[in-house]
Amino acid sequence: MSTREQILDAAAEILRTRGVSYATTKEIALASKVSEPTLYKYFGDKERLLLAVLQERVPGLSRVSAHPGEATVEANLTELTHAALDFYQQAIPMMGAMLADPQRMAAHQEAMSRLNAGPDRPVAAFAAYLRAEQELGRIDAGANPETMATLLIGGCFYEAFLRYYTQGPGAPAAPRERATALVRGVLEPMRG
Repeated sequence: MSTREQILDAAAEILRTRGVSYATTKEIALASKVSEPTLYKYFGDKERLLLAVLQERVPGLSRVSAHPGEATVEANLTELTHAALDFYQQAIPMMGAMLADPQRMAAHQEAMSRLNAGPDRPVAAFAAYLRAEQELGRIDAGANPETMATLLIGGCFYEAFLRYYTQGPGAPAAPRERATALVRGVLEPMRG
C-alpha cells in the first residue's frame, strides 16, 4: 500500500470516529505511521486531506454516473440518490462537530471555496443532470431542475441524519427503496 493510501485510510478512520474538529494532522500522521511533514507533502493541508477522504474513501456520487438519455430518468436518479444517501450517512459524523465551531467552519468554508468543493456541489450535479434530461424532453419543460435537485439532496441529508440520530454510527446503509421513494416523490407530481 502506498504512503498516500496509508494516510487516507488512517484519516478516514479517525475522521469517522472523532470528526473533523477533533482529528488532528498529528494524530493522523501517527496512525498512518508517517511524519506530519510527509502528510503535508501529499495533501498540503488538513482541508485537502478531508476532501480526499470524502472523495476517495466515502462512497458517494463519484462512484456512479448517470448519462442523460440512457436508462430511465427514475433509474438514473435512484442510482444518484442512493449514492448520496450513502455519502451523507458516512459524512455527517465526520462533519457534525465542525458546525458548532465558528472558526473551524469559517476555515473550512474558505478552503472548500478555494478547492472548488463544498456541500453545494451535489445539488449542482443533480440539477445539471436534470437540465440535460429536460433538454431531451424526458422531464417536463415546466419543471425546475434546481428545486428538484434541492429536494432530493435535502431528502438524502435528512434521511442520513435521521439514521445516524436514531441508530448511531453503526446504522446500516439506507436501502435502495429509500432512494426510490425519494425519487418518486419528486417525479410523481410531474406525471400527474
